[in-house]
Amino acid sequence: MSALLDKFVFRLNTLLHFVLFTSVFSSLCTLVLCIATEKLILGHLPPLFSSLHLFIIGSTLVVYNVHYLIKKSSIAISDQYAWVQQHRLWNYFFLGLGFVLCGIFAFAMPKAVWQAGIVLSVFSFAYSVPILPFKNKYRLKDIGWLKIIILACVWVAVTAVLPMLFWSVNPLAYPYEIGLRFLLLFILCLAFDIRDMQVDFEAGIYTLPNKFGVVNTYRLINMLAFVFFAFALAQLLHRSLWDRFLLNIVTIIATLWGIHYVRKHPSDKNYQLFVDGQMLLNGFLLCLL
Repeated sequence: MSALLDKFVFRLNTLLHFVLFTSVFSSLCTLVLCIATEKLILGHLPPLFSSLHLFIIGSTLVVYNVHYLIKKSSIAISDQYAWVQQHRLWNYFFLGLGFVLCGIFAFAMPKAVWQAGIVLSVFSFAYSVPILPFKNKYRLKDIGWLKIIILACVWVAVTAVLPMLFWSVNPLAYPYEIGLRFLLLFILCLAFDIRDMQVDFEAGIYTLPNKFGVVNTYRLINMLAFVFFAFALAQLLHRSLWDRFLLNIVTIIATLWGIHYVRKHPSDKNYQLFVDGQMLLNGFLLCLL
């Protein structure tokens, strides 16, 4: 019985690493947040296999697998890096799949969407690939204070702004929703910056945690959680939607718990499950409203 259980746990762990480290999980998080935005503006769930969804999935697969394939780290400190070194063909497969999806469904996008998509693609690739001619820095991630803002803004644009543009809705009509999305993603990005402190420091990248320290960064996360609550309260006063307010409270509590958990149990797998996973939780709950 013990041998069967160990075998089951091993296979489950193998599958989990595959889903997490090929960016399939990240694509799912992006998709669910996108659908949550569409439900907000449409009043109902959109078709699952739309051109927008397949385009966003493809874009996420491309951006993340490029990042995984060129990322430099150490097997000793990164279980993700260790996995990618042994299974690079899978990352190349999903990278190719992402390019195919983008190439096919980009032509089905409204003009405003693919124009915004081009801008987002430039910023996404410039994050990991030296394509912008800066004087001393060649990747956006090398500018520590800037990379977290760009990451949060790109996620907000992909999961909130693009769906609105796709359905010809003015994003300015939803300031509280976009503000809440930005705050949530900024908090998650801060947690990942804490995880990457040592690697960033060795690369000469001075992120907020490297500048202000771990303790102060966790204090900043708690402050931003309070700001998130204030935005949720403002949204409640504006729209009188108690279910959405309670959902936002559940989201920020779950996010703080997830960050606290990975602080005690740091690993790339846990960070993706319990930090990135907050996007999936938030989007899923919004879809259930």
